[in-house]
Amino acid sequence: MGLLKQLEIDFDMDILEDFISHYAIMSENMEPLIIALSKVAYFEENIQELFRIFHNLKSAAGFLKLDPIIKLATLCEDVCEEARILEGPATEEFIDWLLLTSDQFNKYRNDIENDAEYFSMLEPLIIKVPLQLEKH
Repeated sequence: MGLLKQLEIDFDMDILEDFISHYAIMSENMEPLIIALSKVAYFEENIQELFRIFHNLKSAAGFLKLDPIIKLATLCEDVCEEARILEGPATEEFIDWLLLTSDQFNKYRNDIENDAEYFSMLEPLIIKVPLQLEKH
């Protein structure tokens, strides 16, 4: 039984449909927000929005008990929490790392939508959180 079929058994269809549609919207919004972190003018607003997205993903995935999404969203939320006190712009390393996490969230989304047996393996480079988040 795949991920989607198991979710359909465990949860109300309306809740599941809301999760999938909101997940898709948040995933699609990540990349432009991340890329714009290279500009001081967009840094503060975009890092706040990314923090909100990761927080919402963590909460929604927590309700559905989707551990890989919870863990990744928690890590991203924690890193963005640190970045919220910065003025920007973001380092290339931070932007690249966030883009990697965005790709991972999209893999997880595809895993659910395509009813994969298991979630995709975590990209190992995600574990290497950038030390420098802001250009000096």
